[in-house]
Amino acid sequence: MKEIQVGIVMGSELDLPTMEKAAEVLDHFGVSYFMTVASAHRTPERVKGLVLRGEQEGWKAIIAGAGMAAHLAGFMAAHTVIPVIGVPLASSDLNGLDSLLSTVQMPGGVPVATMALGSAGAKNAGLFAIQIMATADFNLRDRLREYREQQRKSVEDAGSRVEARARE
Repeated sequence: MKEIQVGIVMGSELDLPTMEKAAEVLDHFGVSYFMTVASAHRTPERVKGLVLRGEQEGWKAIIAGAGMAAHLAGFMAAHTVIPVIGVPLASSDLNGLDSLLSTVQMPGGVPVATMALGSAGAKNAGLFAIQIMATADFNLRDRLREYREQQRKSVEDAGSRVEARARE
């Protein structure tokens, strides 16, 4: 089995469709990950155990997605020096504003990189984890540059198609 490089943790199984966006990015780049459900409020010892596992196994980043009070990323960051990437999820009547503020408002000294809400944030969390690893992995860095070039080309191709339709 491949050595795990990234941990993906979500506060509820209901978060899985969103957090799979991070896993898809990691899969695209061939980066191994471990994904599970744990709650900072309901299973704090489990969360601490996951952080300890990450430290022992040498994970390069942890992606933590949670809604509502969204303390998962901060709780994990408080127990490790592994970079923690928070993904706020829209799971309450406040449409994610509560989880965004809970994730982004960390006290000085306990950083959490906070992504956008929802699926875009989960995808970007995967990409940010890749960027972190690419600082020491030149092959991964080259593949990330290729990915960005593919994105640029895709947008330019779409622009050409739209311009051609507008001229018709």
